[in-house]
Amino acid sequence: MGSDYQLGNDYILDVLKISSMATIARAKRAASEVTRMKDPKVSEVIYPIMQALDEQYLDVDIQLGGVDQRHIMAFAREYLAKVGYKPRIEVMMPLMASLKGPGVKMSASIPESCIKVHDSEQSIKKKIGNAYCPEASIQDNPVMQICKYIIFVVEGKLKIERQAKFGGNVEFKSYQEFEKAYLAKKIHPLDLKNAVSAALIRILKKPREYFQKHRKELEQFNDARFTN
Repeated sequence: MGSDYQLGNDYILDVLKISSMATIARAKRAASEVTRMKDPKVSEVIYPIMQALDEQYLDVDIQLGGVDQRHIMAFAREYLAKVGYKPRIEVMMPLMASLKGPGVKMSASIPESCIKVHDSEQSIKKKIGNAYCPEASIQDNPVMQICKYIIFVVEGKLKIERQAKFGGNVEFKSYQEFEKAYLAKKIHPLDLKNAVSAALIRILKKPREYFQKHRKELEQFNDARFTN
């Protein structure tokens, strides 16, 4: 937990050291995509300093985050070295649209907006079944993004199973080939959702089974996340 070390003397002194080096403009730029920058509070400017130092105090080798974190990650690479710590590897991932479609943020507080690694098979089917998925469109299409960034990356293919009267089964070996077919209306959104649900159920099998056996760990994590 962050509270395990963020209240310690060494950590606080390091926060003050970096705050004496970084300008307000630099800190605001670092936090520009993850905080409200129109009229920021002091805490929002301190935020990138703390996230940078977390890498050191968690003793990690790599920080993984979305592309919206890129300015904070660049800040960490620059300022950890200035206080004598090694810069870490920063890995950025593309952001995916909310399952609810444009205008709804993907958030843990909106259960239907995202898939969690511990979701049940029934929950995955329901969430994908209700997901925003416009026909022949990839714009802000979360189901297509799941195909591009998860299914084709992990499994290297996508199999669409459907009745013969609807074209029969078809398998795609590349996302580019699949996207072309979807844009040409050769794949119906319902058939796509069924295929995506099945693929996610396979991919998330191990974490799902782990948390089924360790419910207390998951409950403790959720309790800590919402109370700290």
